[in-house]
Amino acid sequence: MQFNKQFMSVLLGAALTLPNLAQAAAAVDTERLINADQEPGNWLAHGRDYTEQRFSPLKQINKQTVADLGLSWSYGFDSTRGLEATPLVIDGTMYVTGSWNVVYAFDAVTGELKWRFDPKIDRGAVGPKLCCDAVNRGVAAWQGKLYTGTLDGRLIALDAETGQPLWSTQTTDNDQYYSITGAPRIVKGKVMIGNGGAEFGVRGYFSAYDADSGKMLWRFYTVPDDPAKETNPVLIEASKTWAGEWWKLGGGGTAWDSMAYDPELDLLYVGIGNGSPWNREIRSNGEGDNLFLSSIVAVRPDTGEYVWHYQTTPGEEWDYTATQHMILADLEVDGNPRKVLMQAPKNGFFYVLDRVTGEFISGENYVAVNWADGIDPTTGRPNIKPEAHYSSAGKPFLAQPSPFGGHNWQPMSFNPNTGLVYFPTREMAFPYIADEQYQVKSMTVNLGVSLLGASLPEDPAVRKAVKAATKGRLVAWDPVAQKEAWGVDMPVPWNGGTLSTAGGLVFQGNGQGRLVAYDAASGEPLWSYHGQTGMVAPPISYSVNGEQYIAIMAGWGGAVPLVVGPLVSEALTTNTNRLLVFKLGGKATLPELKVTAKALNPPSATATAETVAEGKAVYHIYCSSCHGDSAVSGGVLPDLRYASQHSFDYWEDIVVNGLKKGNGMAAFGSVLSVEQADAIKAYVIKRANDELAAQKAKQ
Repeated sequence: MQFNKQFMSVLLGAALTLPNLAQAAAAVDTERLINADQEPGNWLAHGRDYTEQRFSPLKQINKQTVADLGLSWSYGFDSTRGLEATPLVIDGTMYVTGSWNVVYAFDAVTGELKWRFDPKIDRGAVGPKLCCDAVNRGVAAWQGKLYTGTLDGRLIALDAETGQPLWSTQTTDNDQYYSITGAPRIVKGKVMIGNGGAEFGVRGYFSAYDADSGKMLWRFYTVPDDPAKETNPVLIEASKTWAGEWWKLGGGGTAWDSMAYDPELDLLYVGIGNGSPWNREIRSNGEGDNLFLSSIVAVRPDTGEYVWHYQTTPGEEWDYTATQHMILADLEVDGNPRKVLMQAPKNGFFYVLDRVTGEFISGENYVAVNWADGIDPTTGRPNIKPEAHYSSAGKPFLAQPSPFGGHNWQPMSFNPNTGLVYFPTREMAFPYIADEQYQVKSMTVNLGVSLLGASLPEDPAVRKAVKAATKGRLVAWDPVAQKEAWGVDMPVPWNGGTLSTAGGLVFQGNGQGRLVAYDAASGEPLWSYHGQTGMVAPPISYSVNGEQYIAIMAGWGGAVPLVVGPLVSEALTTNTNRLLVFKLGGKATLPELKVTAKALNPPSATATAETVAEGKAVYHIYCSSCHGDSAVSGGVLPDLRYASQHSFDYWEDIVVNGLKKGNGMAAFGSVLSVEQADAIKAYVIKRANDELAAQKAKQ
């Protein structure tokens, strides 16, 4: 037995165990999860309870007392990648995941580290499979165990008391570009988990595993297989909404984040993602709704049996996923009580659905939308403009919202006292240009649209205008009236999820590094704290021994900072990643923030215009999704324009041979020649000299 424990520790990653462990750690069962709302001091599940409302009944911290809120304790992480997790707090212990799937357990009052578990991700192998940073959104708890999904597709069970691994199941095919970033959910002793990777040509699914053994119990595929092989009657019917040979390209439809469960109806709701490739002309001959892409699917959690679906974006080809956070609530609509499901997916419309039947109740745009003229109130289908289907229209389409969405993964919250839903939005456009030379490539996204064509012009004036048109906003939405009750503009278009409380407050971290408390009724800011880095994760609230706390993971990262660095220049990108915990009268402080100006001292730009042009094209195929549009970083990964002379000297070893694969920078030698890598270097040097000239012109 001792040998087995040591073997598991080596296989799964070492857990660092420290003294003073909690007794009966994470003693969560079905009754506690169903009645989680009756335990205001705990945060037992991802959305606090099965409704996913993220509403805390605690009110010690309220509109009158919030001015006295201060830092109680903090913990500094040793990674500079994004932090997106929702902590769990169970009977005085906090459990949370950091970058690269490291799991931590803390004393929720003192901040003492109880244990740390590192699953030892092969960062060089996994790095190219990640569309949107080395992030994870949290753990699930059940009967003394914690469950975490990893970037390399494992589902791991840990002993909640010690952090030691109990079992591990590979949920994905590692030969394909799958990953897991979402938090698992527990329903009746089953661990529900999906995955990501639709940008890389995979077939989506979500699965249920036995919480005790890790055995897979059922799997629901979200895209039909080859009709000659498909046997599932539901997917045989769904295949009628596809054309061509979609299965050869994967199809997409990954369930990479949102889930919710109604124990009374015994329905599990799962949000489904985008098509693969985005371009429907390539994926499905430009035809069909392509079920179950961009849909909410309701299934029976015991068997995975299909019950109903609602598709938010039929014929999706804009990366308008329906994987965004879902909230279950009971509302009075037109004078009648309705059991509803609410979602604000990427496509820009706020949906209210009947969660019993999937019937469309209402939907209105919460940001500017130009791909559709509203939603047909009878059919619930969007009135899609013909020109929006860029793949078959034969010309580019400048769409709002962008593929980053009017709202993305950052969780919403619902306050039953105000009747409002609070969530971050963004105004951002994107030019969809069909890739006329599309071919399947490895180690890069396969979208069927031209990222080079969509890149920002190098003209500073044009960039300035685009940036001015790109905005963030915190929105309080009335789901019954289907209109904004109030909103707060943000200079950064990438901000955190929300928490609402019975104290009449809404908490949100933002891209400028502040955790802010707003009046839930009016939007008036009442308190803020400078966290020394941009925040995208959602806050939580809990109490121990009668004292209320607010906690948030503070760490800048995610899709927008990785891809469109020029549009987030107002963000605070110090990468000082921490867990911050606050209470009334808290007196703790953070170390002084020291920001060192980056040195810009590039080699001379001596390459020919042809070489630079080739480098620009190849860069926007293989590099831009991590290092930023036009070689401008958003503060997560290195800005290559500021690379050291050492990096330029060892460019081939880094890019082609994988010298820095331990940091997540894979070896691209299987897809890039030395000549192509040199062309990328020439383009980066050119962009660095452009920036140097711009800085000198301002002096």
